[in-house]
Amino acid sequence: MGVGTFVLADRYNIWLPRDVSEHGRVIDELFFFILYLTGAVFVVTEAVLFYFAWKYDARRARPGVEYTHGSHSLEVVWTIIPAVTLLFIAIYQMDAWAAAKMRPPEIPFTAEVTGRQFNWDFRYPGKDGQLYTADDIVRTDGNLYLPYGEEVLLKINSADVLHSFFLPNLRLKQDVVPGMEQKMWFKAKESGSFDIVCAELCGWGHYKMKGRLHLLPRTAYEAKLAEMEAEQNAVRVAEAN
Repeated sequence: MGVGTFVLADRYNIWLPRDVSEHGRVIDELFFFILYLTGAVFVVTEAVLFYFAWKYDARRARPGVEYTHGSHSLEVVWTIIPAVTLLFIAIYQMDAWAAAKMRPPEIPFTAEVTGRQFNWDFRYPGKDGQLYTADDIVRTDGNLYLPYGEEVLLKINSADVLHSFFLPNLRLKQDVVPGMEQKMWFKAKESGSFDIVCAELCGWGHYKMKGRLHLLPRTAYEAKLAEMEAEQNAVRVAEAN
């Protein structure tokens, strides 16, 4: 049953949510490579375990099992094989890691993401294109609006405790540490609305620390920014009066 579920899950693409990023294919290839590798090891190991349990059953084993203190040669083999396999995986994934974590695009920040118990807050640069100026647009409703089809660069930080900013459909996750500014970048290939979740246990309300990522065409994105700016200005005027 377990092996059947393993095979069918891949066939009907239910292991992972739909990928909408340019880089997600590489992440998925790594995931399935490791999954198939460990799945094969599991099947072989369980088959060998079952075989020896059956062959040396106490009711039929004549003579009985002989115990040994081990085999130096076998220990060398089952140490070298996993070590070489892990080294291969480490080298194989280096380009994917560098692209996702070490080579940010040289563009201004598209938005800032702040995690706090138990919400995601977002700050967008205003017309000057710079964060932390008077025309910034600040939203605390858990909805993040970004353009698709172009590079996006996010600044991510925490206002209180450890969080983890997770975009399952973009195959991206970034731990958020208080006092540390992190970066996340990607290029989405589809429009739509997708989940934002916190992947780090951050307190009693962790379960409700959710949000929505809305990927929009450039024109719709700019219109949404203008709409949010107008709403923010209206609130400021009302508060001033």
